[in-house]
Amino acid sequence: MFLLAGRSFGISASFQEIGAICAPGNLAYLKNHRWKSGVWTLIFVVGIAFGGYIANNFLSHVPVEFLPPSLVSIGGAFRLLVGGLLVGFGARYAGGCTSGHAIMGISNLNWPSLIATAFFFVGGLGVTWGLGNLIFGGLGL
Repeated sequence: MFLLAGRSFGISASFQEIGAICAPGNLAYLKNHRWKSGVWTLIFVVGIAFGGYIANNFLSHVPVEFLPPSLVSIGGAFRLLVGGLLVGFGARYAGGCTSGHAIMGISNLNWPSLIATAFFFVGGLGVTWGLGNLIFGGLGL
């Protein structure tokens, strides 16, 4: 994508595009953003979702359940929405998502991307073995 189109691969830019479409001119972060030049990121996101659907339902021997039963409710949808908004905001605030930094940033020899990727792993390990164990350890999950 970088060689052929001159664009960095990453999914978190679509969060900014959706924000600029839904709230044009209301926030300084979105005020001067030209979302029409980034519509390709929204098409990219739809293509990923559509490709996953096709692969799961037509190319897989045993289709995988899309959501666990605990999230198929109004409360589950709310948790997914809030979690998605927080992750999207955090990814844009960090200048890209984990895959954007790890794949595109490191391959372009960006020093900040290497540091960000290392701390993604440190944070993930810290939550998995530390905070996550404290929060969920007594629940038997």
